[in-house]
Amino acid sequence: MNADMTPHETNHRAKAVEVAKKYADQEPMFGIEQEYTFFQDERPYGWPEVGYPAPQGPYYCGVGGSKMPGRDIVEAHTLACLRAGIGIEGTNAEVMMGQWEFQVGILDAVEVGDQLWVARWLLERIAEEFDVEVSFAAKPIKGDWNGAGAHTNFSTKAMRAPGGWDAIIAGCEALGTRVKEHIDAYGDGIKDRLTGAHETAPWNKFSYGISNRAASIRIPGGVARDKRGYLEDRRPNANIDPYLVSSVMVETICGAAAKGKKSGAKTTAKKTAAKKRGATKKAAKKSPAKKTPARKPAKKAAKRR
Repeated sequence: MNADMTPHETNHRAKAVEVAKKYADQEPMFGIEQEYTFFQDERPYGWPEVGYPAPQGPYYCGVGGSKMPGRDIVEAHTLACLRAGIGIEGTNAEVMMGQWEFQVGILDAVEVGDQLWVARWLLERIAEEFDVEVSFAAKPIKGDWNGAGAHTNFSTKAMRAPGGWDAIIAGCEALGTRVKEHIDAYGDGIKDRLTGAHETAPWNKFSYGISNRAASIRIPGGVARDKRGYLEDRRPNANIDPYLVSSVMVETICGAAAKGKKSGAKTTAKKTAAKKRGATKKAAKKSPAKKTPARKPAKKAAKRR
């Protein structure tokens, strides 16, 4: 806060509160998949002192001894989140060895940021007990290794409702109209991560598709079958400020929906008014006004003799 108690320019939570209130009627909700990488002795946790581990493949959602370094930290973190009342949805090992993920949701535009920040703090504090550091860098290891993101799942009341497919597609189309604004809000080092390789779309090319992990926006297969649900923006980095991400997504998608609703209401009002005018003219043609017969002059009463 500033000295006069107004929000400081770096207080992005204040912006999220403002946007959430503005579009509260659309009930936007979020789920964020927070990826991160454990480090120890300046290399990813579990990596050999010299060289590299086996190529990516067996680590994602994997099990088994030396392949899964850090699971004890992950499970301690999950338990701490549950005890703290954090809306943690799950955890999993990620594509690169030493890389993990937890999910927080389903929460509104402000609460998702509040809870993600606390969950991050708990993770770093618990990792400290194991002499391990947590990195939220977008591309912690250069080369043929996956980066770390914060895939952001988003829906509105209209998307979740039966027949919400059109609202989902409209949301995807709206995101495509403000690519630069979103990339600017999606974290540091985004060009290093969004290269078009390693399950990413190029940072400067927008796309969306069903079950497509190489698209900017992925529509899950189950959503496509049910014709309702949510969309997943795969562009945000692991090091995002979640308040910035929720704000820009609500502004873009809900703003476009509100504009379309207002435009539709105006069009409907114009059509209704035009119909009324047409009906009035039609009625006037069918029922011409009857002419009032001219009155005959009254006869003077005969004089009595």
